[in-house]
Amino acid sequence: MKSVAVVAVPPVKTFDLSMPHTLLGSVTAADGEPGYSVTVCTAEPGVVSAGIGGFDVVVPHGLEAVDAADTVIVPSTGARGTADPATVAALRRALDRGARVTSICSGAFVLAQAGLLDGRAATTHWGLADELSALYPELTVRTDALFIEDGPVTTAAGAAAGIDLCLHLIRTDYGSSIANAAARLAVVTPVRPGGQAQFVDTALPPENGLSLASTREWAMGRLDTPLSLDELAHHARTSVRTLTRRFHEETGMSPQKWLTHQRVHRARELLESTTLPMDQVARHCGLGSAESLRQHMIRHVGLSPSAYRTSFTRSPRHAV
Repeated sequence: MKSVAVVAVPPVKTFDLSMPHTLLGSVTAADGEPGYSVTVCTAEPGVVSAGIGGFDVVVPHGLEAVDAADTVIVPSTGARGTADPATVAALRRALDRGARVTSICSGAFVLAQAGLLDGRAATTHWGLADELSALYPELTVRTDALFIEDGPVTTAAGAAAGIDLCLHLIRTDYGSSIANAAARLAVVTPVRPGGQAQFVDTALPPENGLSLASTREWAMGRLDTPLSLDELAHHARTSVRTLTRRFHEETGMSPQKWLTHQRVHRARELLESTTLPMDQVARHCGLGSAESLRQHMIRHVGLSPSAYRTSFTRSPRHAV
């Protein structure tokens, strides 16, 4: 069982504060035991104030939970460089001893105050990016990602991106099948790539009811075959130009980039759950050759296929 400390820095956002326990607390490891022990803690145990529209919460545990945790999560807070010294010191100790330290939304301000983001790339809610950059010029703030992992520190964008962060942590610790099971249990979207845009131009289908969802589903069932823009446009019954525009509106990506993300995602699943040779993995996910697979894995994941398999294999099997 892996231990997680969720640090409440007042004023808190109760939705984000409860998110890690909702996702991580639902995980059952391969041996049938709980995957995580999640403890919510704060500098001064007791009633912790919430932000506007929220409700106060009672946190009974102190920062000793941070000193014992494998992973530390700082959810949203109204503190902007004003977190208490005890919390800042606890976060520094956690990183120094090798713990994984993460934040959700404005929690990045606390990590920055502690100096944990100096020289790193980080993200937060797009509406807070300029403020974070102005307060902490030592870090590089990006708004083109749901979450950014820079060494042992991971930062997530606003609100629901915290769900993506939690699923990413589960996948890192237990593999994609268990992460996707946690997503199904919570009735949320399975693991999304961190490099996806924080928001898209058209979050809901157009008023005429037309959407490319069926075309994306069709493409997902054919990742092992070459798919051209013409073929996608033909399935969507539209022109290539309109397809490209609507694809970006609905996903925040071009069709080609979206396909590549899905193929790399499929490759990761196969590397985790099968013992297929690399050329067969590449063929099954539509990346062509073992060399092409290697290049895409290094570019998108930072690991070669063999290194990824060694790190993340969970009960391998041959069937696809």
